Amino acid sequence: MHTATTTRPAASALPVLVFTALTGTMAMMAFVAVVGPVVRLLGLAEWHAGLSVTAAGVLWMLSARRWGRLSDRIGRRRVLLAGLAGYAVVYIVMAVFVDSALRAPPAVWLSVVVLVATRALVGLFYAAIPPTAAAMVADEVAPGQRGAAMAKLGTANALGMVLGPAAAGWIAFHSIAMALYVAAALPLLALAVLWWRLPDTPPVDAASRNPRPPMALADARLRLPLMTVFAAMVSVSIAQVVVGFFAIDRLQLSPADGARVAGLSLTVVGIGLVLAQALVMRLRSVAPARWITVGALVSGAGFASVALIGTQWQLLLAYGVSAFGMGLVFPSFQALAADSVEAHEQGAAAGTVAAVQGMGMIAGPLLGTVLYRWSPALPYLFVGIVLASLAAVAATHPARRA
Repeated sequence: MHTATTTRPAASALPVLVFTALTGTMAMMAFVAVVGPVVRLLGLAEWHAGLSVTAAGVLWMLSARRWGRLSDRIGRRRVLLAGLAGYAVVYIVMAVFVDSALRAPPAVWLSVVVLVATRALVGLFYAAIPPTAAAMVADEVAPGQRGAAMAKLGTANALGMVLGPAAAGWIAFHSIAMALYVAAALPLLALAVLWWRLPDTPPVDAASRNPRPPMALADARLRLPLMTVFAAMVSVSIAQVVVGFFAIDRLQLSPADGARVAGLSLTVVGIGLVLAQALVMRLRSVAPARWITVGALVSGAGFASVALIGTQWQLLLAYGVSAFGMGLVFPSFQALAADSVEAHEQGAAAGTVAAVQGMGMIAGPLLGTVLYRWSPALPYLFVGIVLASLAAVAATHPARRA
């Protein structure tokens, strides 16, 4: 592990980064809450919505490492401002198009092209935010203490997952277009706060005039963090994509009731994430690999237990337990990645982690729906096995000296 290279206090940037994570996630999840009604009203098919999400995941995956390396070379603040500016502009374009399309529906092909293109560009620009924010935390917080700071970012993301859909759903009840306009205002607000409050710092890569070779995707130092983020994102995305179907098929609910239970499950997930990351913030001395071991075991047990449930409260409890375990895992793989590389590599490492996160976001839904065709219980049993295997690997990870 390596020491931080700056002397500024850690608190100088963290509150701004937490606010950015909260508003950015709220805006992202607000779109998820209204995309179904928008697709129905514009006469599109369900797979069109899936295509837009997949396109965003692909561009996220392809661009995250580049954003991270760019932040090493030109500075974190510049990359954060550029990413948020692009995110805000694209979101406004999407909101304006949806508003006009709902008033006078255009040709189906035009709606598909615009929705997929704007959602993909949202993924492209927002991919700059998480890795750059994580790298900035790593710049300012000493090794061994980064898990708690990463957990604050994770808590903000979890709150955004809960508040974004809830607020968008309430506003959309009155006006779908207004829900998107409000969501589009959130990254603008974050951009203003970042420009005003985030201190500028010189690039941490002193070799920017003589660039070093880019960090390899298979860098041995990042083996466990990358394995963890991929397993975690595959597991979470599988659980998200199949919960509505599972509620309808296993619990014998109507589609409307199934959607309600799915929404409640995701709300419980947000609560579980917040509680777990509060624990990580409190117990600062626990090593990241230990948190990954414990969290993967807890989450794996929670997901696997879904295969046995038969009532709504059991489903909510299982998802809450699973989310609590994931809340221990998510800040820990970010902290472990930061502790494993040099100061000038923080952006590249965080970008690599975010790129693999995008891979998991793409692979999980496809794999989950294929497994679900064979048996509603199979996706959950598969996730349980994946997370148990991750826990076994993390338990053998050698501790590094500070």
